[in-house]
Amino acid sequence: MPRFRPALIVPLALAASAAASLAACSSQPDAPPPLDSKALEAVTKDAGAPTEDLARAVDTLFTDPELGETRAVLVMQGGKIAAERYAPGYDKDTRMISWSMAKTVTGVMIGMLVADGQLRLDQSPPIPRWQRPGDPRGEITLRQLLQMRSGLRHTEAGPVPYESSEVRMLFLDGRDNMAAYAESQPLEAEPGAKFEYSSNTTVILADIAARVLTGNSDDPETRRQAVAGFLRDRLFGPLGMTSMVPEFDAHGTLIGGSLIHGTARDWATFGEFLRHGGSWKGAQLVPRQWVTFMTSPSPREKNYGAQTWLNTTASQEDDPLHPISQPSGIFAAIGHMGQYVIVSPKQRLTVVRLGHSDEAERRVLLNRLNDVVDLYPAR
Repeated sequence: MPRFRPALIVPLALAASAAASLAACSSQPDAPPPLDSKALEAVTKDAGAPTEDLARAVDTLFTDPELGETRAVLVMQGGKIAAERYAPGYDKDTRMISWSMAKTVTGVMIGMLVADGQLRLDQSPPIPRWQRPGDPRGEITLRQLLQMRSGLRHTEAGPVPYESSEVRMLFLDGRDNMAAYAESQPLEAEPGAKFEYSSNTTVILADIAARVLTGNSDDPETRRQAVAGFLRDRLFGPLGMTSMVPEFDAHGTLIGGSLIHGTARDWATFGEFLRHGGSWKGAQLVPRQWVTFMTSPSPREKNYGAQTWLNTTASQEDDPLHPISQPSGIFAAIGHMGQYVIVSPKQRLTVVRLGHSDEAERRVLLNRLNDVVDLYPAR
């Protein structure tokens, strides 16, 4: 009978202990991979959030293949750059297209003209074809245009792109005189009764600005110079937004619903300007009440103010800002294919993301942008 060897008990016990430890470790979630230098360098020393957490959240915006192509991200907190990063081929001097973020710029321009006494919110705007006797469009007010409830016939997007009112205005039969195309549409609802998001409506607002600033001129160059000069002298210049390039159609109308180009830094400056209630370095460029109007729910759509999106219904999955529902009071300029200027006054925060993402990718993208917002406490 072989002799018993007690010494073998120790290694067997150790093996069992090691196996148990290994099993415990395997049940734990994998640690996140280490960040590379590019990710860490994107975050400043005074970021207002944990450096690694912010670096990782920003890095995901560039590296997650499910959210499309991110070209620029800029986070500002308390008036300072907290994080800034660009994809290869882009940098702080690259002008990028606004798409519908331009609407919010147009809304500010109209506010300045209202403050100057040249327009009134609750009166019919100076559009000659609407002022003819018996034309029911004469009942449309400036307020209703700003809040996307004019009642004009419109289809922003649909299954057949060339049947979209926006596409026809921008690229087909309306492209040479976009305002004339938009203003010629009949009513499909009583003015003020129905919300319908419309890029064409914002072109009407841009035409109204041109008419006011030029004394109703139809000369394209006169109109172009008047509006471009007004934006430069009253908005872009005082804010130091030197990169901004607005586009005009052949009739000299600002394509105010879609086409203003600027750098990520200048778009962030615009967001900060709105966060400060229209004030910049001690100068009130547009009345604070106007920014409040732009960022307050309209009567027909809780998540839309005046040319600006709100997060009042962002808890709902079909909301353009879902799931960025907290804190309350967040508003945004949003552009086609994933352009965002997200402003959170309670967090003293502005987040800019510019790039190219389709509808499915934007759902992932907004979750990742929410990860950035969540890093900052509300005050």
